Amino acid sequence: MRHMGILSRISFIVRSKINAVLGRVEDPSESLDYSYEQMRDELKDVERGIADVTAQRKRLEVQRNRLQENVEKHNEQAREAMAQDREDLAKRALEKKQAKLGQIEELDEQIASLESTQSNLESQKSELQQRIEEFKTKKETMKARYEAAEAQTRVSEAMTGVGDEMEDVGRAIERANERTEEMEARASAMDELEERGVLDDPLSDEDAIDKELEAGREERAIESELETLRDKNGEEEATAAEASQAEGEDVDVAIEESVDEAAVEAELEELRDEQKGE
Repeated sequence: MRHMGILSRISFIVRSKINAVLGRVEDPSESLDYSYEQMRDELKDVERGIADVTAQRKRLEVQRNRLQENVEKHNEQAREAMAQDREDLAKRALEKKQAKLGQIEELDEQIASLESTQSNLESQKSELQQRIEEFKTKKETMKARYEAAEAQTRVSEAMTGVGDEMEDVGRAIERANERTEEMEARASAMDELEERGVLDDPLSDEDAIDKELEAGREERAIESELETLRDKNGEEEATAAEASQAEGEDVDVAIEESVDEAAVEAELEELRDEQKGE
């Protein structure tokens, strides 16, 4: 009964600590390791208990041996007193002997009780060691199963794109995309402002006014060149028109010079006669 009571108390303590850990820790591996360490601590407590009981038993045994030596001494005293015809001294020696024997009897009872306790503790230690080894095997098996399931879950989450880590990756990509678009828009705006002359080049002596004046000069130069081209084109067209007109007049003169006026007049007379006859 005493043997089972100690084991039940140890088991209750271990279960209480395990339940407390399970309430705080989500990872079964950590809770199993903690439970295993707690059981090993309980085993150390049992071993310390055995050592304490053994030390007490040995101390009582030493005390009993001293009393036994005193008993032998009192026997010698009694015999020597009787040899000297000192019965009174012999009686006193025997009285001390009986007192020491009574103490020895009490020590023997205490030593026997300690031996029984030590034996029980050693049996409990052996049983607890066996339980710890069994728990260690189950612990390692359970940890392996959990780690395998955890790895499989991570792979599945990675493949399907779910889970906290993949969500973090998705958010990181989204933030990077937003930052990239923002930077592209900013770069485009800066280029536009620079082209429009709104921004001054810190490495150049030209400011916005210089750039606008330069643009005006370039525009006037282009307009002047266009005007020159227009004037040149107008002169060419006028020259071509005069040349065409002169050519026409020459043709008319040539035609007039080649016509036979008498023949023409004769044909006109015939046409007049035909008109009259009708």
